[in-house]
Amino acid sequence: MNILLAILGIIGGLIALLLLIALFTKKSYTISREFLIEKPVREVFTYIKHLKNQDHYSKGVMTDPNMKKQYRGMDGTPGFIYSWDGNKQAGKGEQEIKKIIEDKKLDVEIRFIRPFEGIAQAPLKTQSLSSNQTRVTWGMSSSMKYPMNIMLMFIDMNKLLGKDLDESLRNLKSILERK
Repeated sequence: MNILLAILGIIGGLIALLLLIALFTKKSYTISREFLIEKPVREVFTYIKHLKNQDHYSKGVMTDPNMKKQYRGMDGTPGFIYSWDGNKQAGKGEQEIKKIIEDKKLDVEIRFIRPFEGIAQAPLKTQSLSSNQTRVTWGMSSSMKYPMNIMLMFIDMNKLLGKDLDESLRNLKSILERK
């Protein structure tokens, strides 16, 4: 009986320690990746501002070819919502175009429902480097509520999500440079 109480005490102490650490751990993260695309900024921006085009280049969207998708509004304009419901890897959620600055920035808000609830900002930015060269920057920033923020101590979001952004931008580059 004493051993059982000792084990329960140790487990309870570890849980209390983790909860205490979570109080002082960061609660948000921001990552971004960029690629150069050998196309004019207008052509690149016109393509990326349509969220439906992510079906062809976004790693996240391509994780489940059978995912159910719904659309509300006019794609390529503020207020357009792209909803998805997919397998365990794809999860469920929606993304909404919040603001567009033509040829410069697309502000997208992603609302995750499953496997974890959360909201992220995922801006796509374009910068003309020459008449036929565009820098595309794709970012993501979000926060986690206490005590879930403790996961940020153990998960490198830059590494985890960065791989998907890199692959997505590589796909985008390939698609646009073939045109």
